[in-house]
Amino acid sequence: MLDVLGISAFDEGVYRALLTRAGSDAAALSHVVESTPTRVTYALRRLAALGLAHREAPGYWEATGPRSTLTALLNRRRAEVVSAFSEVEAVVDVLQDMYRTGRFRSNPGDLVEVLTGKENVVRRVAELSASLSTHFWILDRPPYLDRLNGQPYDGSAETAVTRAWLDRGVDIRSIYCPDSMAYPGRFETVLKLSALGERSRMLPQLPFKLHIFDRRTAIMPLTGGVYDSIAVVHASGLLDALIELFEAYWGKAEPLLGDGMPSDSGGRAAEELPSEADVLLLRMLHHGLKDQAIARQLGVSQRTATRRVAALMERLGARTRFQAGANARKKGWLDL
Repeated sequence: MLDVLGISAFDEGVYRALLTRAGSDAAALSHVVESTPTRVTYALRRLAALGLAHREAPGYWEATGPRSTLTALLNRRRAEVVSAFSEVEAVVDVLQDMYRTGRFRSNPGDLVEVLTGKENVVRRVAELSASLSTHFWILDRPPYLDRLNGQPYDGSAETAVTRAWLDRGVDIRSIYCPDSMAYPGRFETVLKLSALGERSRMLPQLPFKLHIFDRRTAIMPLTGGVYDSIAVVHASGLLDALIELFEAYWGKAEPLLGDGMPSDSGGRAAEELPSEADVLLLRMLHHGLKDQAIARQLGVSQRTATRRVAALMERLGARTRFQAGANARKKGWLDL
């Protein structure tokens, strides 16, 4: 059982015998384990080197308590295994690059996989998501994969997956646009993801959908309306260009959340601050969502959304949406 800690079955037997026979010598223990005193002596020395036994008197041995000693050995072996696995993963990456380079030289068409059919697309996306370890960069816009259970969007699955990746230390960067808010409540979910640690930014529009996995693979849909055919781009000049393109859009995009409370907020009365609903509405206005899209996010009619926007603009003393955004920024409301 203890062989995973580098302790042989024979040495474990000697240790077990010593646990119940404190102050024994090699000769006494040899009768218990049915071996020679010389072999038992060597086993005791190995156990002593691991901290599991020590000499009580010349020729006599005492066992060390297993709880602290074996736990320390277990933690050390666990750290060694994790380190070894990390080294193996690095070797796997090198070997995969060698394999891919060899295939690309013989068949440049392998630089890009083309997958068609919704089941194939779902399976490939799942494979890449499961192997994700360092980076996940996204240009987010339709088309989207249909939800297999047919349930309305509530953001819970997206939040759970994102939280799990963030807990693993994945660098998640998402650039959204108004078209990203196809499902009611998506904007609020995106704000929650940003608060969790996803780095989220917004642009008025995006040219296409793009997912970059670990800066080693990218996928993008081949058709605009349905997510049933994708191109999978492997490490190559083409992938480098897509990463450069993402970085360029990232530099132009505006963060979804501010850096915190504005410096002048301390002296304002609580009733002067916007409600959470007002802040959500302001962010949607600020990032270019129209009344129809706002109504879809809030789950209300377009007339109700228009009325709420008008009331907020009046509160801000603004005649236009642009002026409303400027006034809200000046008040620090977009930083709440």
